[in-house]
Amino acid sequence: MKTTIIKLKKGKPEINKLKKAAEVLKNGGVIVLPTDTVYGLAVNAFSVSGSGKIYKLKGRSYRKPLILMAPDVKALDCIVEIPVKARSLMKKFWPGALTIILPATNLGKLLMGGRVNVGVRIPKDRTVLALLKLTGFPLATTSANPSGKESSKDAKAATRYFSGKVDMIIDSGKSRLGSESTVLDMTHFPFTVVREGILPKKELLKYLTNNQ
Repeated sequence: MKTTIIKLKKGKPEINKLKKAAEVLKNGGVIVLPTDTVYGLAVNAFSVSGSGKIYKLKGRSYRKPLILMAPDVKALDCIVEIPVKARSLMKKFWPGALTIILPATNLGKLLMGGRVNVGVRIPKDRTVLALLKLTGFPLATTSANPSGKESSKDAKAATRYFSGKVDMIIDSGKSRLGSESTVLDMTHFPFTVVREGILPKKELLKYLTNNQ
């Protein structure tokens, strides 16, 4: 497979170039894209075969779900059930490095292969947000690295891992944060931080405590 590499200026999405990436995604292809945290593998969330490609590329266990990215909260309303407390968190920390696990709607279950819960995020990166708006569908994503290997903080690392294995790599320089998102499970109470990433657990829990 020939991997197309698209180079973009940091923080300046070039729509004509991103249209090519959107077309790849619409056709079920796999791309590597920059986010505010680390570089990620991404496919059209409605493509079952595309999601399967990601699992094979990473050597990832099917027990570990992918994260859905969307351009705004409205785009997630049909995928997950969003309680008032979650909407408050979204307003505070999104776009940003917080992934929230919520109960899936019927459509969400369909997208995630029958899973009853879905992790969702709106990233704070102009390139990926522009791409999400161009596609018109959510992206199923995970960090761009084989399971057990270090996450890709720039396109060079992702290229070493996946050149010749993915359809496209979008290079916009080094990731701003360079560490994974924090994951909060809000499907039960008390809410649980299942992975502490770049957003400190202390800051997140403090906000929840002060806004009960």
